[in-house]
Amino acid sequence: MIMYIEVLMEIKNKHVDKTFTYQVPSLLQSKVQIGMRVLVPFGNQILEGYILNILESVSCEVKEILDVLDEEPVLNSEMLELGVFLKNQTFSSLSSCYATMLPKALKAKEKSHVSKKMSSFLKLNIPYSEALLLCKNEIQRQILTLFLDNDKVSKKSVSSISVSALKTLIKNQVLVEFQEEVYRYQLKETSVFEKKVLNEEQQNAFLEIKKGFGKEGVFLLHGVTGSGKTEVYLELIEEVLKQNKTALVLVPEISLTPQFIHRFQKRFSSSIAVLHSGLSDGERYDEWRKIIREEANIVIGVRSAIFAPLKNIGIIILDEEHSESYKQENNPKYHVFDIAKYRSNWHHSPIVLGSATPSLGSMARASKKVYQYIPLKKRANQSELPICQIVDMQEEVKYRHPILSRELECKIIEKLNKKEQILLLLNRRGHSTTITCSNCGFTHRCIHCDITLTYHKSSNQLRCHYCGYTKFLEDCCPNCKEKSLNYFGLGTEKLEEYLQDIFPTARILRMDRDTTANKGMYEKIISSFSNGEYDILLGTQMISKGLDFSNVSLVGILSADTTLNIPDYRSNERTFSLLYQASGRAGRGKTTGEVILQTFYPNHIVFQCIKENNFMKFYQYEMNTRKTLKYPPFYYLVVITIKSKDYKMCSLEAKKVKDFLEKRLDSSSIVLGPSTANLFFVNNVYHFEILVKYRFDSKIMETLKELDEIYLLQSKVYLDIDFQN
Repeated sequence: MIMYIEVLMEIKNKHVDKTFTYQVPSLLQSKVQIGMRVLVPFGNQILEGYILNILESVSCEVKEILDVLDEEPVLNSEMLELGVFLKNQTFSSLSSCYATMLPKALKAKEKSHVSKKMSSFLKLNIPYSEALLLCKNEIQRQILTLFLDNDKVSKKSVSSISVSALKTLIKNQVLVEFQEEVYRYQLKETSVFEKKVLNEEQQNAFLEIKKGFGKEGVFLLHGVTGSGKTEVYLELIEEVLKQNKTALVLVPEISLTPQFIHRFQKRFSSSIAVLHSGLSDGERYDEWRKIIREEANIVIGVRSAIFAPLKNIGIIILDEEHSESYKQENNPKYHVFDIAKYRSNWHHSPIVLGSATPSLGSMARASKKVYQYIPLKKRANQSELPICQIVDMQEEVKYRHPILSRELECKIIEKLNKKEQILLLLNRRGHSTTITCSNCGFTHRCIHCDITLTYHKSSNQLRCHYCGYTKFLEDCCPNCKEKSLNYFGLGTEKLEEYLQDIFPTARILRMDRDTTANKGMYEKIISSFSNGEYDILLGTQMISKGLDFSNVSLVGILSADTTLNIPDYRSNERTFSLLYQASGRAGRGKTTGEVILQTFYPNHIVFQCIKENNFMKFYQYEMNTRKTLKYPPFYYLVVITIKSKDYKMCSLEAKKVKDFLEKRLDSSSIVLGPSTANLFFVNNVYHFEILVKYRFDSKIMETLKELDEIYLLQSKVYLDIDFQN
């Protein structure tokens, strides 16, 4: 019997986003399954691709595949259909959607293979009693005792006792050496702890969500910081496991995973798989296969973990659901919630959205009972929410305190004397934001982007945080050759130096993208601070949420206005969320927490609501603003970006796109632009933007698809379509 297959290659060009038909040689037919990868001839190349369909006949002569690369499908039926859904939602190529789902080792791409890690083990070749009789000395008998309670022992552990004795036991056929696969990522051993008793609010939340088991639905768990949302998650997952189902738990940042994993591991031992970008390619490959083999029934990870190949999912949890990290900014531009909703429907399982500051969209849906709203209004340990004091930095600058206000400086000294810990949040990284020449006004800018370079003192480098361009800083101005460079702005590195000068005896730890660049540094920093090895933890946004330090009694927020001034309709929401979450790190133990918030706009509604711990007041204010200005959640918003290396061509095509949209869309839809994007010139590419606001426009998807297809074959202009939540 002749067999044919349709194969999808992983090729970046969207106009080649289609399947190609191949014949399967008789020797390979028994191995072929939909979802597997195969090696095929493609033009004058040899490529890998995914099998998407099996055919019995074709109308023309086709080439044969060269090999089948997998023993089992890398894409199951759910993943195959999810890829099509993702393609239609994001206007991306199907191959890029499948590539997004898989770890590097399983992508259909050349040179993406990762080998399995094999390790040597030993086992008894004869009964223990007989083996003991053949032992010639005490060292050999000591080795044998390792096999009393173990069927196998690693060769490495036996070799540490005696290499020569081991060789003798193998030579005399007392022990047999064999190879076995081992997983590269190992959870650290931890003691199992007793289950905490849920308080009344937590118990009610657990029971309400439990009612939703076995059917799709969304629960918004709105709990103040420290209200014990994680304990509710743990209780729900335990119930899910009792029903022989699996659980998928997502957090927005890698920095949150060490503490999170530790708590889950204490409760559920080793049945956990971890997926995040901090893992090596090999570790990620192992964790993925552990899930496929059903050796793990709980998956914890960041954004991409939403694609984990779990079977029979009983619950999907998105912790800190408000986080913008759940949105993928590169193609395919998906939002985790949309994928979670699809999987919830597939598995008939509920979604739990947890946050102390829910997104406005989620809160609006909860108010309309689209989501079930479950509040946790009190902290789990009955401690009070932190007391927030707003400091007007306009006054502090007059007294020459532009970095630390007098109040914050005094509070830090007070907490250091009491042996209590302090968190300081600064919403940027690097040493100085910009470097400018006071003689001629020259400012170091990226040669590829319209962006100032950030100075990093530790490496004496200027870096672009958008394209990665780097150059070393010289003493003289490259324009006028004078030694007159001034450092403006405040970064975490510079703040660390400043703090060390003011508080010379304080033990200061910095946590930002630079100090956590190396593998394992997230966990090391969090563990060191949690163990009391440091007094002050200084960091960027990654320290603002999810972390739980019982001895932190003071949170200082510097440059509170930074995110408030970003030209984005969500800037108020993002600022409130960031600062409220950061404030919530204080007073989680027995000591009442204090927050010092430094701002040049002390009367701003965002800061007043943070001071009052009043999320609902902020929600009502912001919703009124969004309604007036026709922004989400009252209107849907699509951002269409036109990109080109040619400025005139980019500008002209942007106007054509606007004309096209206005002719095709419903008259109730609003088309704004084109205008230059916030980041207008990045990596030698110009960016123009068009915004489309709509409510009920039946033509929107069809129009955008048609527009996308028009620009598919364009080589000098690129179109990007992004749905905003």
